[in-house]
Amino acid sequence: MAAALSGLLLLSSCGSATKNGALIGAGGGAAVGALVGKLIGGNGKGALIGAAVGGAVGTGAGALIGKKMDKAKAAAQQVSDAKVETVKDANGLDAVKVSFDNGILFQVGKSNLQSTAQNSLNQFAQKVLNVYTDCDCSVYGFASSDGSDELNLQLSQQRANSVANYLKNNCRVSNAQIKYVQGFGEDPQYLIMNADGTENRAASRRVEIYLYASDAMIKAAENGTLN
Repeated sequence: MAAALSGLLLLSSCGSATKNGALIGAGGGAAVGALVGKLIGGNGKGALIGAAVGGAVGTGAGALIGKKMDKAKAAAQQVSDAKVETVKDANGLDAVKVSFDNGILFQVGKSNLQSTAQNSLNQFAQKVLNVYTDCDCSVYGFASSDGSDELNLQLSQQRANSVANYLKNNCRVSNAQIKYVQGFGEDPQYLIMNADGTENRAASRRVEIYLYASDAMIKAAENGTLN
């Protein structure tokens, strides 16, 4: 049985068609770092994302998950200052990536959320996480190559923590819904590059939230009861 996930970046965005017969991961919070790497564009070293119910997801269940993710994506597109894309997880199932640029979230060199960021995160919780409670999510922080590796890793972690903590402490998002919170610093595999090969530093500084099917969603899809 293949370990896999329904997760949320540097994967190219794509349409919302769901592939049939994809496998969904082994239970119990299995370490699926290599598969996460496929989601966010590298080898996934040190990355974890919540794994779900073991076994194959059939045609009907996969389609139901895709439709549910389309609804979550449409809701997320109503959030101010959010860039929203459909992505595929490692097994071809639909997931949603929501990106917030650090210029909106934080002042330079800081990890305290600005008021505009709080407004956007309030909207995101109200329109998405508090409605689609059967979506799990993970929060990742990224930095540009400016500054030292150590500082950027620390700052990206602090910023990811700030977003996750605000959602949990101020927006009634449950601890259980946010599965992983991690900063990647200026890891070269996650930098955003311009067409000419130079780094787009502003775009590299970001926090991303990935939405993917929880155990409950997968079970409901398998039972044919997912709405």
